Amino acid sequence: MMDSRGHGARGANRSESIGAPDTIYTNGKFLKVDPLFGVASAVAVRDGRFVAVGKIDEISALAGPNTAIIDLGGRTVLPGLIDTHAHVEQAGLIKYTVQLNDVTTVEQALARIGEHAGRLPKGKWVRGAQWHPVSQLAEKRFLTREELDRAAPHNPVCLPIGHFTLVNSEAFALAKITKDTPDPDGGIIHRDKSTGEPNGTLEEAAEDLVHALLPEWSDEDRDEQMKFAMRYFNQFGLTSAISAAVDPATFRAHQRVRQAGQASLRISAMYAPTGGLNPSMTIEEWELFFSRIGAASDFGDDWLSYSGVKLQIDGGMTLRTAAMRDGYPDDREYKGTIVIEPSRFNALVAAANRYGWRVGVHAVGDAAIDRVLDAYELADAERSIKGRRFIVIHGSLMRPDQMQRAKKLDVRVDAQTSFLWDKAAVVAKFLGKDTADRAFPMRTMIDIMGLKLIGQGTDYPINLLNPFVNMYVMVTRRDKNGDVYGEGERISRKEAIQLYTSAASRYSFSEDKVGSIEPGKYADMVVLSDDIMTIPEEGIKDITAVRTIVGGRTVYDGEAIS
Repeated sequence: MMDSRGHGARGANRSESIGAPDTIYTNGKFLKVDPLFGVASAVAVRDGRFVAVGKIDEISALAGPNTAIIDLGGRTVLPGLIDTHAHVEQAGLIKYTVQLNDVTTVEQALARIGEHAGRLPKGKWVRGAQWHPVSQLAEKRFLTREELDRAAPHNPVCLPIGHFTLVNSEAFALAKITKDTPDPDGGIIHRDKSTGEPNGTLEEAAEDLVHALLPEWSDEDRDEQMKFAMRYFNQFGLTSAISAAVDPATFRAHQRVRQAGQASLRISAMYAPTGGLNPSMTIEEWELFFSRIGAASDFGDDWLSYSGVKLQIDGGMTLRTAAMRDGYPDDREYKGTIVIEPSRFNALVAAANRYGWRVGVHAVGDAAIDRVLDAYELADAERSIKGRRFIVIHGSLMRPDQMQRAKKLDVRVDAQTSFLWDKAAVVAKFLGKDTADRAFPMRTMIDIMGLKLIGQGTDYPINLLNPFVNMYVMVTRRDKNGDVYGEGERISRKEAIQLYTSAASRYSFSEDKVGSIEPGKYADMVVLSDDIMTIPEEGIKDITAVRTIVGGRTVYDGEAIS
């Protein structure tokens, strides 16, 4: 092949195209993550795509008079990383909410809430970003209504945790929740055992009683939050994400940012049409919605698309609400929480499938995964789901027999091993060490299902967004204290990288566009601070992104975002 200046590039892997590259990145160690997991030392980019990948001399020969040459100083480069399950918009709330993800005691949490409330006018909501008090706090418990009253006596408080929300008396008063308020379907108003009064914890559908009162963000606020969130993801080397439960207002914000040309993160959304994970619609309303929406999943472009519709079947391991086949060690009669009645759940899945929407379901416990696979098999009997990549989201305690069932249906599992980084001990406390050892069984899952049906994400902000911490946990099975959980479920560095790149790209049917460094694909890549293939295992978690590039454009260059 000859470029416009007549230089040859016989050995380079390049696309059939003419014209000089816009940019050449040279003197790097490019882990292509192609089928051979090859390595290149230079790449050429034009119009946002890789046009040639190969050796330095070969790629340098393609340069034209206006080609920018960027020397990477020998650094390792990966394809742009893809988080297959994150609540992207939550990162945009960092400047708008009280941040509690780093507090370690009840006292610190209350002081932070008090400081935040003190900066607000009387009566304005104290809104929290998601955090995880049971694993974070030394006391291993939720904050009480009375504690929140003392921290914010003049402001209503709403602190989401993930399936639970903590509120104070001001919030209860505004929501008209009293001792006599019945639990809503699919939710629980937790109460003081002696008085029967609400104790400040709302679970699942009961959260909506307060969340419905929160003032809507303006379009301008939402757009600024979205752009900030994307830049926040970019600084971790992330170039794409599956946004985990996108409501209509959030999707509209994504559209505005996309249309303005200001997106820096490729988004494929799991849609939550009514805002919550379990729709308030009747079955008839649900079916009518999908019959009239006029679009199906996997509709959109390379910046913004629908990947499916999101539902939920159980709770979580550290919330003691994961639905278990065998019950909990301290009470075998208690088997966790199923948050939606099975016949209704089956009908919701079937209706979405009927109109071309694939489904992803939050399922943590093995009993919950049974229910999801049952529903998928019923839906498949009506309209085949094979080849359409329906999803078990989390699959935290998936059993080998369930992996076989999923593989037969061509169902994906998108896990978040980073959960073990700071929550493995709480899982062991509630479910036993043996169960904690088999949580996120990636070795078994890869061996049975193969990489093409698996991806990795974080469930941010439930867990750290940092993909290198997640890869570290996958490779070592160590938590932040150095304790090992399920050593037999360790995977290789190569596999961990694939779960964030080539395998992850399959979630949104994007494997021909992103996920590897190959000619014709988008020039999405991340330059690393260290060589992930050779650094000692303990160093994997400390790797950082030096530069993040999306579609050939640098969106993060190592400086702190503002």
